[in-house]
Amino acid sequence: MYTKPMPRRWRRQRGLSIIELVMFIVIMGIAAVGVLQMLNLSTRSSADPVRRKQALMLAEALLEEVELARFTFCDPTDPAAATATSPAGCTIPEIMGPEFSSAVRPFDNVSDYITAAGGAQQAFLRNGVLVDAAGAAFGGNPIIPGSSALSGFTVTLAINPVVSLGPAAAAGITPVTSTAAPATMEALLLTVNVSYGSGTNDFVRLDGYRTRYAPNHLP
Repeated sequence: MYTKPMPRRWRRQRGLSIIELVMFIVIMGIAAVGVLQMLNLSTRSSADPVRRKQALMLAEALLEEVELARFTFCDPTDPAAATATSPAGCTIPEIMGPEFSSAVRPFDNVSDYITAAGGAQQAFLRNGVLVDAAGAAFGGNPIIPGSSALSGFTVTLAINPVVSLGPAAAAGITPVTSTAAPATMEALLLTVNVSYGSGTNDFVRLDGYRTRYAPNHLP
């Protein structure tokens, strides 16, 4: 019986064999594993942008709160607060830390936020919870007292006297000088640091300056 030979063009139209298909799947699987490992490494080594934005917002809000506090020689409740030119003229001179145990934020003076100049302190906690100036937990549920949606953040505040601020004395202008003593504490460096992770760079730091430009001004 005669069989007509297959046309040459049909013989060229071949598909993949089983061996070729298996080899293709193996090669693509190895490549996919490598790509996924690189993506995982990149994700782990990069900062979470949402957490960093939250940390930045916290730092900005808390630094602004401290910067807006009064910077007077006397406690604002002191009758001499509007006239005293040094702590010696005060009945209740300002010291580091709140003058009254019942004092709550927002404090009436910048020096009330920490108990000692120099070291960083967690100055924005209430019963161990990070709160805003009104005492409400950041991102918390108003129905659940003390609840906080912004967990995992550690905020510290440091207040350091600025040794010299302004032009050099040689320019004909006396620079602002400051020491840790209340009588000569005229310029302060405020540093708010917000940590949001365990990585070396998982933090946001903001600095601000506060000067005693109007020691008797009670806004």
